[in-house]
Amino acid sequence: MNRMLLLMLLLGVLSEAIAEPPNSLDELLDQVRQDRLLEQDHNVERERRFLADRNHQRAGLAEVQAQQDRAEERAEGLRSEFEQNEDKLSSLGEQLKERTGDMNTLFAAVRQIAADARNTVANSLVSVQLPGRTAFLDQLAQDRRPPTIGDLEGLWMLLLEEMNESGKISRFKAPVITANGEQRERQITRIGTFNAISQGHYLKLLAEADKLVELARQPSPRLQAMARDLERSSEGIHAVAIDPSRGAILGLMVQSPDLLERIQQGGIIGYLILALGGVGLLIVIERYAVLVWIGHKVRRQLSGHGPSTNNPLARIENIVRKGENLQKENLAAQLDEGVAEEAHRLQRGLPTLTILAAVTPLLGLLGTVTGMIETFQTITLFGTGDPKLMSGGISQALVTTQLGLAVAIPVLLMHSFLNGRANRLIETLDQQSTVLLTESAPPLVIVDG
Repeated sequence: MNRMLLLMLLLGVLSEAIAEPPNSLDELLDQVRQDRLLEQDHNVERERRFLADRNHQRAGLAEVQAQQDRAEERAEGLRSEFEQNEDKLSSLGEQLKERTGDMNTLFAAVRQIAADARNTVANSLVSVQLPGRTAFLDQLAQDRRPPTIGDLEGLWMLLLEEMNESGKISRFKAPVITANGEQRERQITRIGTFNAISQGHYLKLLAEADKLVELARQPSPRLQAMARDLERSSEGIHAVAIDPSRGAILGLMVQSPDLLERIQQGGIIGYLILALGGVGLLIVIERYAVLVWIGHKVRRQLSGHGPSTNNPLARIENIVRKGENLQKENLAAQLDEGVAEEAHRLQRGLPTLTILAAVTPLLGLLGTVTGMIETFQTITLFGTGDPKLMSGGISQALVTTQLGLAVAIPVLLMHSFLNGRANRLIETLDQQSTVLLTESAPPLVIVDG
């Protein structure tokens, strides 16, 4: 450092010497002495400043060291206080755990109750009338913090509200999705938490959208009429069908096949049985009308009021009148032939009913066998894992048997009824033919030999 200063000084002197060169050596020596004195003064001043800076830095260092000592003492105290607080917190935590053991069980029970109540409320018809109740239950069931007194009171009030509404019949307006897929605002009658009806139609809750949907297939007309009566009423007691399972039973009822679908399950054999049943019904209607009309004419003929020629008894009497001159044996033969012909007319179609009553159960048995064969083929192909695959064959087996018996039993009963009615008319003709034969016979002549 001193060398650098000396070099700079010499350069300055040389520059001045070059600028104003001395005239003699003495001037040069004087000038060098003056520059030396100036340099000594400058060095003394620099040394003084350096010593002042060193003393100032020593004072700052001492102060920093003192601050460090104080900070270390404070850190040591805080460390000791931290360890004491840790021990205290651990002790308090144990006490809190012991004292809040029952409360944790209570809070867990509250969360479980909220979760269970959430499912109940979400699937409740009351939520359509009072929407937005599930958000509170979702928050209470998922929140990890302890529930507050307000949360417990809110849960209590919500459960009380659900219980209270379950015993009420309420009317309100809400959107309804019709069977055609259209959404319309309708007046809804809610029967507790069991059923909702609108315009005589039963509704079901679509929980995902909080909307009511009209059932694609409604219950029987009798139940719909009861629902309409309830909607029109404003007071009093009215009978109405409710579903205590909150729609489950009603859903199963409307999914059950109706009469037409049952018939379709019977297949071709089922349709054949019904066709034969229709033929039998036509025969029964025709025979009943004919026998009633003939019976009426025969009774009028017997009573003598308005005798007619267009009935079996009149034709029998006509045979007697035409055979007045015949022998008794010939007349009796003609009467027997006439009664047999009338009996054939009266019993016309009844043997067909007998055949139908015998054939339709056999067709039902044929359908049963066919359905069971189809069922076993399905089991062979797909196994027994899915019962729905076997339901078609089983349905055909049972439905055809049912149709066969449903046709055969009434046909057999009507055959017996019509046959009895025809037999009574035939007995009347037999009796009257005997009476007419007796009355028309010539008197017996006894010749005394």
